[in-house]
Amino acid sequence: MRIGMALNYSGGFKETVAELADYEKAGLDIVFVAEAYSFDAVSQLGYIAARTERLQIASGILPIYSRTPALLAMTAAGLDYVSDGRFTLGLGASGPQVIEGFHGVPYTAPLGRTREVIEICRKVWRRERLEYSGKHYTLPLEGGTGLGKPLKLINHPVRERIPIVVAAIGPKNVELAAELAEGWEPIFFMPEKAGEVWGPSLAAGRERRDPVLGELDVIAQAVLAIGDDVDGVLELGRSMAALYIGGMGAKGRNFYNDLARRYGYEKEAEQIQDLYLEGKKKDAEALVPRELLERMSLVGSEGHVRERLAALREAGVTTLNVAPVARTHEERVALIEKIRDLAS
Repeated sequence: MRIGMALNYSGGFKETVAELADYEKAGLDIVFVAEAYSFDAVSQLGYIAARTERLQIASGILPIYSRTPALLAMTAAGLDYVSDGRFTLGLGASGPQVIEGFHGVPYTAPLGRTREVIEICRKVWRRERLEYSGKHYTLPLEGGTGLGKPLKLINHPVRERIPIVVAAIGPKNVELAAELAEGWEPIFFMPEKAGEVWGPSLAAGRERRDPVLGELDVIAQAVLAIGDDVDGVLELGRSMAALYIGGMGAKGRNFYNDLARRYGYEKEAEQIQDLYLEGKKKDAEALVPRELLERMSLVGSEGHVRERLAALREAGVTTLNVAPVARTHEERVALIEKIRDLAS
């Protein structure tokens, strides 16, 4: 089981990246950099590539709508080049609030677009002349000036198949990830419910999976705190859970709310959303089920964390993306060392 973490630079980006060297020595395998509507992830990933040696780097995630497929392919090839083959391209559809609100692009056909983006990226990395006729992308462009030419990437990529991870939680999106991508990254992963919620989709996608892709890398996220006095750490997850379940989307268009319902928290999901959209955030946070927080976290005694690791492994998790919570940097590094040992 690989150990990863998402970059947290609330205290300063350069300071956090400087600390990555310690995490790297402690056994961290991969670091993910998000891109929502803050600074772009690409410039940060390039900086991290220059400041690390062994650590794998990944976008977590780049939205498929904010760049053309060819630019996504070029960006991935460039990051793989400057990192000497350590880059993973994390892709996702994001949601209409961000895509239409911040980027001004219609949020249409996320499934079809994701499939075509992946196919185009792999053609670019193979240095094929870029000719593609899809439902959403046609290269060269039909119409326009009529002067478009089928071009191929000038440079020779470090790898002609850069790993792709698809962030997905909906049934069809998960099926697509299992079919086409090297990895799949869900959010709010609850191992006890994973088979029930996602099993059929994963099975359907794997039936059509090209063997050359290898086994699907399943990437689960979890808050990490080990000790006998860390119970309060669970409470820190309430605000994020309420934000996603209650505020990341409108009524009927909130994918995270849908997931909470599929987990069996239909009543709580509806109440959390109602309260959050009314501006009653603290009330919404109070309704986040304690069981949900516990089962998607690694918080508790060493024995408890061992049990949770076993549950994650049983559910098929192969990469564990943790958020270590402790008072000091040294204690967070120790947490990475500990979870590395426990996962091994």
